[in-house]
Amino acid sequence: MSRPPKTIDGADVLDWAWSGLKPFGFIHYESGEVASEIFGLALCKYPNSSRIYRFSCDINWETEQDSDYKSVAEAKLNIPEQYQLVEILWNKSNLNT
Repeated sequence: MSRPPKTIDGADVLDWAWSGLKPFGFIHYESGEVASEIFGLALCKYPNSSRIYRFSCDINWETEQDSDYKSVAEAKLNIPEQYQLVEILWNKSNLNT
């Protein structure tokens, strides 16, 4: 299992999931060609912000796509179908322990 860093793009990681050997899904170019494989999902919060961000990350925890939500629960409920090839098992970051 690949744990994320404590912060991604300057936001604190709250919850995270790792897909393992097979990606959760893919981001495609308009041509249909694969642009990126998504192995990590991270729910994050920037300091001084009430929004929760879901970062869709490559195998190195580099952000490939993001979306913002009002809560962690909302972010977990709104995972795009393209990222559901592998069951998502959420983990708490060290910040929550």
